[in-house]
Amino acid sequence: MREIRPLRAAVSSAVVAALLYCGSGAGGGKPVFRVIAFFTGKEDPAHISFLHEAERWFPQMAAKYHFSFDTTSDWRNLNAGFLTPYQVVVFLDTRPEDPAQRAAFQRYMEQGGGWMGFHFAGFALTPSAYPANWDWYHNTFLGSGSYVSNTWRPTSAILRVEDRKHPATAHLPETFKSSPSEWYRWEKDLRHNPDIDILLSIDSSSFPLGTGPKLHEIWHSGYYPVVWTNKNYRMIYFNMGHNDIDYEHKYDTTNKTLSHTLNNPIQDQLIIDALLWLGAR
Repeated sequence: MREIRPLRAAVSSAVVAALLYCGSGAGGGKPVFRVIAFFTGKEDPAHISFLHEAERWFPQMAAKYHFSFDTTSDWRNLNAGFLTPYQVVVFLDTRPEDPAQRAAFQRYMEQGGGWMGFHFAGFALTPSAYPANWDWYHNTFLGSGSYVSNTWRPTSAILRVEDRKHPATAHLPETFKSSPSEWYRWEKDLRHNPDIDILLSIDSSSFPLGTGPKLHEIWHSGYYPVVWTNKNYRMIYFNMGHNDIDYEHKYDTTNKTLSHTLNNPIQDQLIIDALLWLGAR
């Protein structure tokens, strides 16, 4: 994986060499498509733990499926000139806050770009450090509106495939056990939005979902979409991306990672098939 340093600083030759696809195949060794992943990596250890996974896993998938995968923590790179070579943008943990960056991303999507977002990239709550102050992104693009609540602790759920005809879900079983995550409940009911195609939701066999200790953090019923697309854009959102962490230091004095998002074969298939769909415009 090549990390784009603030405004195009140099990258080590070793990292660049690791990125190059040297095998035979389509494009004479050139990547089939290019992906740029934005991240912040400064807040919750659970989100940072997922970022560390992504840093290892996505380059492996890029080598296997012949796409390139770059990363940047400099959100100033979210501009038209920088995005031009890339077919897919990934938000690994947050969203842009600057109005110019938001406008550039909206133009990129309206012009046919692809987007994949994980977990906290969909979060908005007023008041918080990530207020609901981007109407197009949260209400039009994602369609979910503000965050309302979540399960706790992070735990696996049985997920049900709602749309088996979508390229991202075509190879999935009817239901499967996800990797542990903190699951979100949203302000808006996506079932009532004709632009939204819900791909996966939490199956009722998952209930009760969560272990508390607070009772409202354990779900006993309800409908909760966790993966969806917007029919007007090339996009997909995953509610996965929050690992379980030893915040209480039961095992040692560190914030030890207790679960992982990636390397669940079925869930990995979902993410890869979604990425290949986004890149094949």
